[in-house]
Amino acid sequence: MYLSILHLLARCSPATAGLVLERAWFLSILGEMSISRISLVILLLSAIRVFAEAPPAEQEVLGAIKSPGLSVVHLWAPWCSNCQAELKSGGWLKMVKDNPQVHFYFVSVWNSGEDGRALLKKFDIADQPNLTILADPGPRGKDHVRRFAGLPLSWIPTTWVYKEGELRYALNYGEVHFPILQQFLADSQSKWSHIGEPQTE
Repeated sequence: MYLSILHLLARCSPATAGLVLERAWFLSILGEMSISRISLVILLLSAIRVFAEAPPAEQEVLGAIKSPGLSVVHLWAPWCSNCQAELKSGGWLKMVKDNPQVHFYFVSVWNSGEDGRALLKKFDIADQPNLTILADPGPRGKDHVRRFAGLPLSWIPTTWVYKEGELRYALNYGEVHFPILQQFLADSQSKWSHIGEPQTE
């Protein structure tokens, strides 16, 4: 029966599906399902809602970070003095060039939909083959986006390291110290296996 319910909800808009979940009569149908199946329904609806409501830049990032290998998502804005300092140091250019196997996503946020490409060009970053430039359409000011790709966003610059869709490291406050970010990239590839080592009692 739960497959029929999923089929019905898949044809609804995310907003309508959300309302359906909140209705008491729907809960009576769910009452016949196991807890694990109810959890599956809620999980699938949450995923549908995130993808359906996300702006194009966010949808692209959500899809891209699942690709094999490492991805770095850098949330920034050209007017931000901390973001400018990172660019002026040359750290981002070196990071992108030294890690051709890593894909970098520079997403301009809180910038009224402008992607900041002109500033990235000034520092020779814009044309690197392993870098994608995107922009969130949200405004600058009190109504700016507070979440991106399902994670809280309270400060820029913010930098996240992903491996095959899994968040490995999150730098949510302040300018990046590039040797540390380089270490995080190396650590993200580690299997962290201690097989064969003595066990602690």
